[in-house]
Amino acid sequence: MPISEAESAVMEVLWARSPLGAEEVFQSLSGSREWQEATVKTLLNRLLRKGAVRATREGRRYLYHPVLEREAWLLGESQGLIERLFDGRVAPLVTHFSKHRKLSRKDIAELRKLLEELDDGQP
Repeated sequence: MPISEAESAVMEVLWARSPLGAEEVFQSLSGSREWQEATVKTLLNRLLRKGAVRATREGRRYLYHPVLEREAWLLGESQGLIERLFDGRVAPLVTHFSKHRKLSRKDIAELRKLLEELDDGQP
């Protein structure tokens, strides 16, 4: 399910803590975004129409819950990026970052460990 960058900011809040009302989502974003509460409500309505969130009525307000799982969204986003930029292959992505010195020693150690696990047939 495609969601915009702005919508993903709202989703991150809901993935971290839910259910939340629109005002609580707005408060959570107020430190990082200069949005009005109406903007957050618009984004929540878009996410509702897309089926990424659901709303339940509690008194006079609605509480929003994520339907779209973060892991599923991350998978779709990362696969799309790799398809668009690297012809669906991960190795050129890693090569790109290594050529531009964007891999830390920690990153390299984690990649080595992952490759060893893959060689051993572990997840």
